[in-house]
Amino acid sequence: MAIEADLKDSILGALENVIDPELGIDIVNLGLVYDVDMNDEGTAMITMTLTSMGCPLGPVIVDQIRTALFELPEVKDVDVNIVWNPPWSKEHMSRYAKMALGVR
Repeated sequence: MAIEADLKDSILGALENVIDPELGIDIVNLGLVYDVDMNDEGTAMITMTLTSMGCPLGPVIVDQIRTALFELPEVKDVDVNIVWNPPWSKEHMSRYAKMALGVR
């Protein structure tokens, strides 16, 4: 199932308001969000990873995702699936995130 491009953009835009508390950059620019989708019932399905497997802030980030996405009228529920494959690395970060963190 593929969602419309403008809805996907709305979801990604909302996710840009979710800031990784450790790094101070949003989860989209950090490259933590691997996929966004939505089913016919209005459940937004987010496939993402965390910067490290032992990240104690995972539940905080998931709560922030739910809060951000429930502001979209199309979203009735949120399902966050945290995966470890492929593992996150700084290559996933946007140019903006790399510049902000001084990563080459």
